[in-house]
Amino acid sequence: MNVNQHTVGKLKISVLPDRLRLGKLAAAKAAAQIRLLLANQQNVNLVFASAPSQNEFLEALCAADGIDWSRISAFHMDEYIGLEPEHEQSFGRYLKDHLLDHVPLRTMNYIRGNAASPEQECVRYENLLRANPIDIVLMGIGENTHIAFNEPHIANFNDPYYVKIVDLDDTSRMQQVHDGCFATFDQVPSRAITLTVPALYSARSIFCMVPGSWKADAVYATLHHPINSDTPASILRQHRSAELFIDEASAEKLNLV
Repeated sequence: MNVNQHTVGKLKISVLPDRLRLGKLAAAKAAAQIRLLLANQQNVNLVFASAPSQNEFLEALCAADGIDWSRISAFHMDEYIGLEPEHEQSFGRYLKDHLLDHVPLRTMNYIRGNAASPEQECVRYENLLRANPIDIVLMGIGENTHIAFNEPHIANFNDPYYVKIVDLDDTSRMQQVHDGCFATFDQVPSRAITLTVPALYSARSIFCMVPGSWKADAVYATLHHPINSDTPASILRQHRSAELFIDEASAEKLNLV
């Protein structure tokens, strides 16, 4: 496979010709890590992103050989407040359609965006995560460099919480329109429950898939801006085991291809 490899800080970077090959390589590497964990522990805990940027990756991962999905518990990293679980645009629905419907997971642990008390839902989900330490995070990066819904204006690298309520900024809401998830900006919910930066960073490994020219500015910022909460994804450069997978389109401003 034609792949250019680089390292920035501790972050390993693979540049693929297109998003299909990006998804396949990322899935192959993630699958290898999952198999290694399964060989050394009874169960594995994975956190998944829910976005069109993950489509090719998830399809390839679900088709990977040698993974005992019955020993894998899945969590998702964010959910809109107020959407019903079966709402077409809920992130839980995305994971059902792209993951749970294809592999026999041990458990699929949803954030309940329609909970009567979002605050109590944050407590419930945080307790669940702390009782089941994260092995691998499988994620993307937003157009404003958010990870999960840790926006530049609210991301906290030292957040004491693992799960919290956030107000989405206009760039993130507009991204949902660009992704085809909502027809108009006004349809995009303005609040969400998200895993925090420390929750994501606690994972033993992180695999980050970011295809598309509309992510080129975010990829550049992630790799070249100072490591601080103004560029939330920049924290990946310090993680002990993180890999970034980009295609030639999202890498177009890096002079790497």
